[in-house]
Amino acid sequence: METFLMQIFNGISVSSIFLLASLGLAITFGLMGVINMAHGEFIMIGAYTAYVIQNLFRAYLPAGVFDAYVFVAIAASFLTAALFGAVLERLVICRLYGRTEDSLLVTWGVSLVLQQLARSIFGAPNVGVDAPSFMEKSLRVTSTLAFPLKRIFILAIALICLGGVYALMYKSRQGRNIRAVMQNRNMAACLGVNTKRIDCATFAAGSGLAGLAGCALTWIGPIGPTLGTNYIVDTFMTVVVGGAGSILGTVFGSAFIGVGETTFEFFTNASVGKVLIFACIILLLQFKPKGIFAVRNRALED
Repeated sequence: METFLMQIFNGISVSSIFLLASLGLAITFGLMGVINMAHGEFIMIGAYTAYVIQNLFRAYLPAGVFDAYVFVAIAASFLTAALFGAVLERLVICRLYGRTEDSLLVTWGVSLVLQQLARSIFGAPNVGVDAPSFMEKSLRVTSTLAFPLKRIFILAIALICLGGVYALMYKSRQGRNIRAVMQNRNMAACLGVNTKRIDCATFAAGSGLAGLAGCALTWIGPIGPTLGTNYIVDTFMTVVVGGAGSILGTVFGSAFIGVGETTFEFFTNASVGKVLIFACIILLLQFKPKGIFAVRNRALED
């Protein structure tokens, strides 16, 4: 029983990473109708940012303050990925609105360029990031069941980001403008909403959230130039299952895939578990082709 509970907890932890990576993608896809195949590379950028911050702390600061790098890395990962996202949106994405097939090919090319850039700077082999000492402990529930603090920390970050995105989308003027553009871009522009600024800011924020997911991944395994490739399919599946543009749908999709996949793995193995969760997604989309919590908007219907 304890083993099964631990597997479920691991699934929740994986779901929290999917949630971080998918929140921004769900909003930007719903807003712009652009399929961003380079979204996984923003995860990679966030991960390597955490790696650089760790090395700077280790090289130039006393060992006693090393654990504090994690908080700097969280902020730096978000800001660095957001900056890359803003530049990409202004230079490339803004020319691809409404051109779904073109956006698929172009952003895939961008992802390859970013991967090669990472190889040129950091090398092809995977590198490791040391988790701070307080994350190496576990929260013991019983004598045989303990939850790693690093995974609890990742879950806490995901919940904080979820609350922040909800407050932005539904409790702020900026969020009202974003939702207005999602519903009817032309009408929002006629009412004075600067749609170009909304697009850039939203895409940057979504990229920053992916960077946070990359930062979180450094604490549970090694990272490399192809890190984002390993998560891009699951991230898109999360958005498709939940419904593009829906925060609630993203939460449902991440939980469905993360917990569902680890549960199937517990009773079978990793390969069969992946096949079974994809089969469930295909079956689900037969009845809900636009996702469980699909948002009606012109960007998706055009």
